[in-house]
Amino acid sequence: MIHRLFQIVIDRKLNPQPGSYTNALLDSGRDRIAQKVGEEAIEVVIASGGQGKQRLIEETADLIYHLWVLLISNDISLAKVEAELRRRHQPEAE
Repeated sequence: MIHRLFQIVIDRKLNPQPGSYTNALLDSGRDRIAQKVGEEAIEVVIASGGQGKQRLIEETADLIYHLWVLLISNDISLAKVEAELRRRHQPEAE
């Protein structure tokens, strides 16, 4: 679902839908989207402090969604992030 969600957000960017929260967020600009990512990250931290596993799962899902919107608003593909993660976890050449 993580890759599917990324594709859904891309689709909203390319094919705006009236009343779409994703489109409203994209239209609000990168600064506002980045602010939402920060807010959601804080909510993840708070949820991890004893609000229960389900709340932490919900807030993590919100954070991932908003992060996807931020990446897409900056024209960064999920493949590029995955490539960076792979690069960081390659064994160092001896």
